[in-house]
Amino acid sequence: MNSVRLGEIVAALGGELRGDPAHLIARIAPLETAGGDAITFVAQARLQKALEASTAGAIVISPSLVAAAPAGRSLVVTDDPYLYFARLTQWWAGRLRPVPPAGVHPTAWVAPDAVVAASAVIGPHAVVEAGAVIGERVQLGAHCVVGAGSSVGADSLMHPRVTIAAGCTVGERCVFQSGAVIGADGFGIAPTQGRWERIEQLGGVRIGNDVDIGANTCVDRGALEDTVLEDGVKLDNQIQIGHNCHIGAHTVMAACVGIAGSTKVGRNVMIGGAAMIQGHIEIADGVTVSASTMVMHSLRKKGVYTAIFPVDEHASWEKNAVTLRNLYALRERVRALEKAQEKE
Repeated sequence: MNSVRLGEIVAALGGELRGDPAHLIARIAPLETAGGDAITFVAQARLQKALEASTAGAIVISPSLVAAAPAGRSLVVTDDPYLYFARLTQWWAGRLRPVPPAGVHPTAWVAPDAVVAASAVIGPHAVVEAGAVIGERVQLGAHCVVGAGSSVGADSLMHPRVTIAAGCTVGERCVFQSGAVIGADGFGIAPTQGRWERIEQLGGVRIGNDVDIGANTCVDRGALEDTVLEDGVKLDNQIQIGHNCHIGAHTVMAACVGIAGSTKVGRNVMIGGAAMIQGHIEIADGVTVSASTMVMHSLRKKGVYTAIFPVDEHASWEKNAVTLRNLYALRERVRALEKAQEKE
């Protein structure tokens, strides 16, 4: 039985309980579908009508919305319901997903000189190569690979099929989703007589603490120095981080972002899905880049940046595209006319 008393939740996570501490909670549910056995949350005033109609047994709520809550509901009052919800999901997952027993699965291969903490979990068919270091309570899922000389810090979780190539460092409490590749070769080639000569990538990847990396995301190793992700970086699925990039602490990126090599992204930057970032540029701390935006030069001032051509019917889009192509010529004609008027 997965049910838990509401009082246990509040004891673990805090908040002001207004209601029955013995109320049994079986699940966390959205505001619109939560029933009497569920706990939900509401953080925005625009959801007041949904709150008033909710049949949830317990609601995590801000003080400003308490008056709108339906009568008879148990409330957990907190200044930041969304943050409370995040921590509640972590606490709930900890109950439902017990840590597997420590040890090395019989089908895994660990190099004789690798260092694996006794509390670590090495899953089926995982590989830990020569000189690698696996910290306390690390979990390597099935078919994970940790390359020669790489290290994974304490309490980090590598889901199945994560690859950490040779010479990479992963901090503590990191979570990498399946298919993530850390330390693949960066895209380095030199032209010569109509063909391309490979540039060996001799750097590594250094990843800080509390970094999350989504499924099938790639962080390339540096050409000469390391690619760096600082503490608290959060990357969604299918993101490409090019070689020698430096991503500042607590920066977040949504799915399908591409960042070309040697770009420096500051701290607390937010980058929307499918945004493309040119190489060898800098993005200042606190910048927000809207989804699908192409950034072709440095953004040195905090702010929100957008470069999206809105969707339209195809025929209309073609006409607008032609106008944009002629915009420079039109500007020059206007300038010429203004100069002619000034001479008159």
